[in-house]
Amino acid sequence: MANLGGMQRVSLKLHEALATRGDRDNAFEYDACLLRTSWRWVHLRTPLFLTRAAAALIGAARREDIDVVLFSSMVTAMLTVPLQGLFQRHGVRTAAITHGLDVTTPFPPYQWVVPRVFDALDAVFPVSRATAQACRDRGAAPERVHVIPNGIDADRFRPPDSRAEGRRALTANRNGPSVPNDALLLCSVGRQVERKGTAWFIDQVMPQLPSDVHYWIAGDGPQDDAIRAAIARHNLDDRVHPLGRVPNDALARLYRGADLFVMPNIPVEDDLEGFGIVLLEAGQCGTPAIAARLDGIQDVITDGVNGHLVTPESPDAFADTILQYRNDPAALRRATERAAAHTTETFSWASVADLYASALQTLHTSGRPPAAPVSPPIERTASPPA
Repeated sequence: MANLGGMQRVSLKLHEALATRGDRDNAFEYDACLLRTSWRWVHLRTPLFLTRAAAALIGAARREDIDVVLFSSMVTAMLTVPLQGLFQRHGVRTAAITHGLDVTTPFPPYQWVVPRVFDALDAVFPVSRATAQACRDRGAAPERVHVIPNGIDADRFRPPDSRAEGRRALTANRNGPSVPNDALLLCSVGRQVERKGTAWFIDQVMPQLPSDVHYWIAGDGPQDDAIRAAIARHNLDDRVHPLGRVPNDALARLYRGADLFVMPNIPVEDDLEGFGIVLLEAGQCGTPAIAARLDGIQDVITDGVNGHLVTPESPDAFADTILQYRNDPAALRRATERAAAHTTETFSWASVADLYASALQTLHTSGRPPAAPVSPPIERTASPPA
C-alpha cells in the first residue's frame, strides 16, 4: 500500500469491500481481475494487464458468466470500446469509476479516446460532483452519470486518546523537526504538484500567521523547489518543515499530532482534484480540515462539521479561519470530535460498497444507473468555528 497513490488505494479498498459483500450476500456475486504492482512499474505492466483482462472478459461474456463489468478507472474502461459489440450481444452492462485526472489528463490522443469510452459505457460513477461535471463536459450522457463518493478503511487510522498524546508521539523523534506543545500545528499531505497550493500557502498565508503557528508538509513532487524557495523567502525555516515522503506509521503520527489539516488547492487548468482521500484520513484521526472550496474537495468537507471550506487563493480567508481556532481551544476540541465521528459514519467502505452494489443492480435490471439525487447547495462562505 505504501507504493500506491490515492486512486490505486481507493480501487483496492473498494475491491476488498465488494468481495466481502459478495461473501455475505447470495444475490451478489463478485469476481475481480487485478493488477498488483508498485507505482514504479505500473506503466510498464498495464498493457499486458489490459490484454489479460480483455481475454478474461471475452471468455466470461461468451459463457454468459457476467452481468455487469465495473472498471476501476477510465484507463481500464478503454476496453469497452473494442468489446462493446460483444457485450451488447450477450447483455453485459458496463460501468466505470472516474476519479478526476483519469478524465482530464490533457494528452490529445487520450482526450480523443475519452468521449468514445463514455459512448461505450452504460454508466459512469464519478467520485464527486466536480468529476461528474468533467465527465459531462467530455461527452458523458447526463442520465448515465451517478456520483458515488470514495470511502476509507475504518481501521486505517484511529484518533488519539487526546491531542496532547498525539503531539507527544509526533515529536518523540528528536532527530527530526519539533514543535512546542502549545503551538498550533497545521499539516498537509499529498504529492506536491501545483494544484495542491502548498507553495502558495507558504508564500501568502504563513507570513500572516503568528510565530506559534507551525506547518508540516508530507509528500514530495515537482513543487519541492518552489516550496523551499517560499520558505527561504519569508525566513520560515523554524516553522515550516517539508518532510518528504513518509511511511504509513509516520503519516498516522502526523495526522494525530496536528491540530488542523490544510488543503489550500489552487485552480490549475486540466488538473482536477477529483476527491481528496487525505481529507478522509485526517478526519479519521480527528483532524478537521481548512480547505479550498474547489473541485471534489467540496464533496468531502461538510462546512462546519468535519472542517471548513474557504475561498480559493484568499490568504485572508485561510488565515482568519485558522486564527479562530488558535484563539478558541474549546472550539478546536469540539471540531476534532465532529471530524472523527462524521468521517466514520459517512465514508466507511462498507457503506460505499452498498451504494455500488445497489447502483450495479439497478444498472443490470434497467440498463441505466439510479437517477442522480439533487445536489445540495454549496455554501459560498466559511462557517465560523462552533
